[in-house]
Amino acid sequence: MSTTPGAGLGAMIRTWRDRLPPSAAALPVGRARRATGLRREELAELAGVSVDYVVRLEQGRATTPSAQVVASLARALQLTVTERDHLYRLAHLVPPADDTISDHIPPGLQRVLTRLGDVAVAVFAADWQLVWWNRGWAALLGDPASAPPRLRNFARDRFPVDGSPARLALWPVTELDPDTTDVAVVSDLRRATGRFPRDARLAGLIRDLSAGNERFAELWAMGTVAAHREDHKTIEHPSVGPVSVDCDVLSDGDSECKIVIMTAVPGSADETKLRLAVVAGPPPPRPSLAADLS
Repeated sequence: MSTTPGAGLGAMIRTWRDRLPPSAAALPVGRARRATGLRREELAELAGVSVDYVVRLEQGRATTPSAQVVASLARALQLTVTERDHLYRLAHLVPPADDTISDHIPPGLQRVLTRLGDVAVAVFAADWQLVWWNRGWAALLGDPASAPPRLRNFARDRFPVDGSPARLALWPVTELDPDTTDVAVVSDLRRATGRFPRDARLAGLIRDLSAGNERFAELWAMGTVAAHREDHKTIEHPSVGPVSVDCDVLSDGDSECKIVIMTAVPGSADETKLRLAVVAGPPPPRPSLAADLS
């Protein structure tokens, strides 16, 4: 079977890359820039893959990327749901079903996120799997890129199994009411099982936590269904000292994805510390954690 010229996997990735201006992805635009869209290096960084792999995809030398890579490319390219599904099919994969959790971030939400500047923001899927974060988030809590993708899950951090370390907050974090947060996270997962009954990742997460964490098993048995909306946290940042922030959780429609935003009181010493942390960039992880992740 022949493929229509310009309609294959590599050609479509190139087309979508060329149409996305760097400003839409919160990337700087230099005067000497010739490309109107994203460079291959920029797409690779946004999608968390190597530049060589992007080159091989576009040249047709790699034709069967994994579902995880396709999902990352779709987010980086800011594809619509229809375009995302087409990308899956070009990669010989079945697009995500409506009753399974999606890691996709719609273009409209992407535009809002990029316009928030250096405010610490992250996006989680319905099962609290981290799917996107910005520079402000990495600067405040540590860069989650050092953790294996499968383990970038807030519920796994919240209810560790076999003494596993936190992956999403590399510095100590305290809360005003941790019990309320525990209940809210478990309730979120329970609600997700009703919305996404066929999702294997969600089912596996609940099995792992139920069997390996007594606190989670206790809360899961209570059957509470609630939502995680707001909190107040203090992060013991290694460079600027303790930073107190308000943590607000917004939800995006049917996908049940969660937008977590951390901000400091305007004009406060905490806001100054937060800005200094962003300017300095993410510090390296603690030695013990870095060794664990290697």
